[in-house]
Amino acid sequence: MLFSSMIFLWIFLPIVIIVYYILNSIFQSPNVKTRVKNTFLLISSLVFYAWGGIYFLAIMIFSILVNFTGGYIISKLSPRQKFLRGFVLFITILLNLLNLGYFKYFNMIVAIIEQVMTHSDATTFWTNILYMRGTGELGFEKVVLPIGISFFTFQAMSYVIDVYRKEAESQRNIFDFGLYVALFPQLIAGPIVRYSDVALQINNRVESLNKFTKGIKRFCYGLGKKVLLANTFALVVDSIWKLDLNNLGFWIVLLVTISYAFQIYYDFSGYSDMAIGLGLMFGFEFKENFNYPYMALSITDFWRRWHISLSTWFKEYVYIPLGGNRHGIFRTCLNLMIVFLLTGIWHGANFTFIIWGVVYGIIQIIEKLFLLKLLNFNKIKIINWIYTFTIATLLFLVFRSNNIFEAITLIKQFTTFESKYNIMTYLSMKFITTLIVAILSMGIIQSILGKLYNKIKNVFIISFIDAIIQLAILAMSILSIVGGTYNPFIYFQF
Repeated sequence: MLFSSMIFLWIFLPIVIIVYYILNSIFQSPNVKTRVKNTFLLISSLVFYAWGGIYFLAIMIFSILVNFTGGYIISKLSPRQKFLRGFVLFITILLNLLNLGYFKYFNMIVAIIEQVMTHSDATTFWTNILYMRGTGELGFEKVVLPIGISFFTFQAMSYVIDVYRKEAESQRNIFDFGLYVALFPQLIAGPIVRYSDVALQINNRVESLNKFTKGIKRFCYGLGKKVLLANTFALVVDSIWKLDLNNLGFWIVLLVTISYAFQIYYDFSGYSDMAIGLGLMFGFEFKENFNYPYMALSITDFWRRWHISLSTWFKEYVYIPLGGNRHGIFRTCLNLMIVFLLTGIWHGANFTFIIWGVVYGIIQIIEKLFLLKLLNFNKIKIINWIYTFTIATLLFLVFRSNNIFEAITLIKQFTTFESKYNIMTYLSMKFITTLIVAILSMGIIQSILGKLYNKIKNVFIISFIDAIIQLAILAMSILSIVGGTYNPFIYFQF
């Protein structure tokens, strides 16, 4: 169920909000009230997830049971039983990774095995591997990827690790733990919420009118990002991708590169905004997931701003445990490469994701060794911005490609101005207007007017104008959805 779907906006969300606050007003005892509200939210979240298929719900419940049990056993073992605590942690993480690996990488592994079994020549073999082509010889049906499995698996793993580190108390109530894993606002696309960040909120959160109105505002802006901006870019991107990629030419491939960069940003950050807004409506406060990444002045800075919850997860649970930057420059560079390789693998079973992660790792290492100092020393910051934005958008072109050969073909098109297609076909007034709004909203307006807005946002006339803008965005978004506008969501596949 998409946040930007009519069934969510007009049926699911209103029912959940109304019933939630009726329950909140009926019961007087704080403990009973919290228990009833949490149970209702858990049931609602499971229904939300099961909308994509009851089969997926079984996988979710498996994740809840494995991680709850692992955390409970670890909490019962004394610090002196270090080996047993570590063994339980290892088994729990292994079960998580096997579950995730099966659904994300089984098809890829089968295709590779089938190619090995064909005994074809080296060129054909590697071509088919890179195209991810199987032969069907093993007779396995393709495994369907459960929605959001990467997000809720990493989230559940953070709980067990935090309990092991004694950075969080183990949850004694499996239904409350289930709520943490399955809570529908951030279930299918993050942000990835660490258990230690919301542990107290599960049973001690406070709902308020101020939080609720902030939540509505954040949700409306997020919905506008997704429906009005990202979906407009998606139409152009997907229509160009259906063309003969060998004959696009410089201007068309430049258009699709920039369009996809804005599509993925406004698609994902819009969904994160909606998740944070929905959380506020129910009293939960989630951390930010984006901080205007296209305003970054280095790739290091970009990854501090892009998908912050994933970057933080890998930093806390992979980079630092590996030693971080505490054991010399060689070890630091190795740790960075491991993290970005895993980041690419996390996104899916395709060599394009692996290359995407590896290239980011190499660039991060180069910046770590010397380039970042030069960038920081440079006074002409527009050069830093061009460098960062160019790398990010080109790598997103690789990210979007279906295979490595497709990515190479598209990048080659930057070397020719010959094209079978006319760029004016895609430059409608709607697209140009959307592009201007997207550029201004990627951090430019916020950097110019942000401080002034924060000073005057509580003034009545400003609050009134803000409310009018929110309503206008909500109305335009709903009209767009009703009109059957193209409404994909990129990060559902992860």
